[in-house]
Amino acid sequence: MAQYPSSFTKDDLLKCARGELFGPGNAQLPAPPMLMMDRITDISADGGAHGKGHVLAEFDITPDLWFFDCHFPGNPIMPGCLGLDGLWQLTGFNLGWRGWQGRGYALGVGEVKLTGMVRPNRKMLTYKIDFTKAIQTRRLTMGVADGIVEADGEVIYQVKDMKVALSES
Repeated sequence: MAQYPSSFTKDDLLKCARGELFGPGNAQLPAPPMLMMDRITDISADGGAHGKGHVLAEFDITPDLWFFDCHFPGNPIMPGCLGLDGLWQLTGFNLGWRGWQGRGYALGVGEVKLTGMVRPNRKMLTYKIDFTKAIQTRRLTMGVADGIVEADGEVIYQVKDMKVALSES
């Protein structure tokens, strides 16, 4: 297992987006504005509800975020798919944090429930990801996890069985 810290600042996440954190060709976060978190507050390979790893992260919500102007004009709401993408981003980040090689990509999600909205008056999203499987073999590197997104402490998105893989090609 690689030796990385258990928390990351926005500057650290931007290094990851530039390919500087885990090295060329390995797990990489998207650059802003698609980077859907501001910091990772805790990460592990053996914590969480199932003892297979977890990630806790935060995203500061401000009324000037790019998606509020276009989704929907006059009725600003953060697209739910961006919250799901944030969960996928963090799942892939955890695989790179483990020292596993390859570029990340989402494989799918088993179940998604959207029970609330992110409007410009919200202050912070909290992502909570619990791995149910973390697999690394000669042919497959993949994480399977459940996750929730909270807006100011209220659960608004829940996902089950999201899958992210790393590929060296």
